[in-house]
Amino acid sequence: MRILVAEDEVKTANYLQKGLAENGFIVDTAINGVDALHCAMSLEYDLIILDIMLPKMDGWSVLQALRSAGKDTPVLCLTARDLVEDRVRGLELGADDYLVKPFAFSELLARIRNILRRNPTPIQESIQIGDLNLKLLQHKATRKGQRLDLAPKEFALLSLLARRHGEVISRTVIAEQVWDMNFDSDTNVVDVAVLRLRRKVDEPFDSKLIHTVRGIGYVLEVR
Repeated sequence: MRILVAEDEVKTANYLQKGLAENGFIVDTAINGVDALHCAMSLEYDLIILDIMLPKMDGWSVLQALRSAGKDTPVLCLTARDLVEDRVRGLELGADDYLVKPFAFSELLARIRNILRRNPTPIQESIQIGDLNLKLLQHKATRKGQRLDLAPKEFALLSLLARRHGEVISRTVIAEQVWDMNFDSDTNVVDVAVLRLRRKVDEPFDSKLIHTVRGIGYVLEVR
């Protein structure tokens, strides 16, 4: 499942991204309201965690714009504003829940799961791309029925590319999602990992699935 975190406090955004990723979610972040609205309108999310006091466009305006556009993506407002009228306003604008900062991550996670139960989305158990098959729950990958012997990080990298197949994923995003690290241009950890993954996923087979987009990152697709 994919979650958008709209939060301008870098420390809080990183904390949320790390915690949610550890619990199996794919996480995108936006640091201002304009970017948050653009992401929410352009991409499909299972949930949006929305700070109210965002720069450029506040959370109220983002939420109102989403609902006015007919987007029914569940929204959990996360804010330091704890007045009753603020909570009422959020719910009246179409928020699904409202959590006040500071918060316990366990409570946030429980609220997220409760919202998702109300808005059930089938859990993706497998991905098929050409002759590549991933069993996500079993952490198993095969090509043409042959088992691929992947290390945990290799499977995580392949899963990221497969979940977003056809989409170019930057090195920065790969580093954040797979290694939980900020990408340093002097670090070649992503390129080395992709090279190793290609040796197992592509080299033994005629058709290649993992492709380099020069200057940007990598994409997994059938060509």
